[in-house]
Amino acid sequence: MSRIHEALKKAEQDRAATQGGAVQPDSSMAPLTDPPVFTENPAGGRVAAFATPFSVETLLARCPQIQWKPDMETMLFMNGDDSARGTEEFRTLRSRLYQMREKMTLKTLLVTSALPKEGKSFTAANLAQVIVRQHGRRVLLIDADLRGPRLHMVLGTPQGPGLSEYLLGKNDEFSIMQQGPMENLFFIPSGVGIEDPAELVGNGRLKMLVQRVESLFDWIIIDSPPAIPVSDASLLATACDGVLMVVRSNSTPSDAARKAREEFPEQALVGVVLNGTTEDAAPYARYYYEAYEKKTTTTKA
Repeated sequence: MSRIHEALKKAEQDRAATQGGAVQPDSSMAPLTDPPVFTENPAGGRVAAFATPFSVETLLARCPQIQWKPDMETMLFMNGDDSARGTEEFRTLRSRLYQMREKMTLKTLLVTSALPKEGKSFTAANLAQVIVRQHGRRVLLIDADLRGPRLHMVLGTPQGPGLSEYLLGKNDEFSIMQQGPMENLFFIPSGVGIEDPAELVGNGRLKMLVQRVESLFDWIIIDSPPAIPVSDASLLATACDGVLMVVRSNSTPSDAARKAREEFPEQALVGVVLNGTTEDAAPYARYYYEAYEKKTTTTKA
């Protein structure tokens, strides 16, 4: 057996040991990394050294470019109007998330709400857009609302292949990931509809997806289903560093917001976005962000 063959076999065995099982062929998961790089062995011959994470070059080469037709009324940073209503509030939200990042690990963010139609998809999409407006920032936006996906509609792009195909083992991470018109913004749509989303999102493959690609991005933003009607959001949160809750002004019942809060560990909730306020009610902040602080219920402006 050649040294190269031995090195390849050992690499597979080591990977299987770290993942808690034997290596199983799975075309949707291959390759785990970029191709091996061969280095000279001082004792003679060559040894294969595997790069562990994917490279940005791999991302750009393998991720398909899709022509998007976004809804310009709701996608605030795609119409060229930097002074549009709501843009400054998203910049403030971005700044506060970066401030929190200085004190805690915060790279993968779940955006959810207590009930449907409160603006979570709007918030997730525009937060991703405002982050990539900063030079060199790369963001992956994932639509994990497999029950009522909306991101593909507001971004004007096909619904699949997407996350559901990956969770089912039908596609790899790059074949479901799209490059759109904004530089450094990547998107994974929800994919085709499935019968039992809760079972699928709880199978562990989403967490594996995040772990496999997180080194390529500054932020991974995941849009989830509402927290109260279904259990998906709490399952998805286990793959994330933090949860951002969206509530709608004069719409979300306070008891529903409290119940949704209880779906997540105390330390998981990093903030609340108040969506849908009027200019008269909040002339200084049309989209209000409140950093969550432990052991306090005081609302701060």
